[in-house]
Amino acid sequence: MDAIHAGPPVFKRVLLKLSGESFCRPGQGGIDVEEVSRIARQASRVAARGVEVAIVVGGGNILRGASLRGSQVIKEATAHYMGMTATVINGLALQDALESVGCATRLMTTIHMAEIAEPFIRRRALSHLAKGRVIILATGTGSPFVTTDTAAALRGKELGVDVILKATRVEGVYSADPEKNPHAVLYDTLTYQRMIQESLKVMDMTAIGMCLENNVPIMVFNFKKEGNIERAIAGEPIGTWISTSPRPRPGSATE
Repeated sequence: MDAIHAGPPVFKRVLLKLSGESFCRPGQGGIDVEEVSRIARQASRVAARGVEVAIVVGGGNILRGASLRGSQVIKEATAHYMGMTATVINGLALQDALESVGCATRLMTTIHMAEIAEPFIRRRALSHLAKGRVIILATGTGSPFVTTDTAAALRGKELGVDVILKATRVEGVYSADPEKNPHAVLYDTLTYQRMIQESLKVMDMTAIGMCLENNVPIMVFNFKKEGNIERAIAGEPIGTWISTSPRPRPGSATE
């Protein structure tokens, strides 16, 4: 693996939130091996630098439960459970990709799947992190009508992470959709309150509210650029920092 020139980590434990679209090429669905490998290479390098890494995966590249809302055949709750199982498919792909580059992992689910994954138990998850294993968290919270963004906010607090890294395909949070509005402004920092007031569409409002209540910082950044995950954990000024506290600077390691 090629080294990326980034300073020492300023975070000790992070949660990386990956949407299902992270696993496929833009505008496509399913799983693209090169896209999964790109994620695995970056995450493994971060873990090799001593940062404890938890990853919450979505499943929208395979199925979104909300896409079946209004169906006269499949109940909405059932559709959400179908979406949760889609996250397991992504989790399995990412687990193999990480292990192919020598990174120890554990796939954990909130729905019992003993043959392919461990049940999510907080103490066990913390033990894996302490041993340098990357943990992949699938099936969201295990309940319907709850997004994987909210699951990320919940697990971030539960696992005591220093920051939630929200991976996107754009540079951070903009005043408008930068893919539609060329005059959209990129924010360097934001407060949770402003996110809610302006209805900036980065994570769902339940997740933002949970991070606000528990003071869990969020960093939104473009993970498609090789090495950006390492730059993010090194405190380099990329993406958008969402918190009531200042953005950590290079060299200011979290206590």
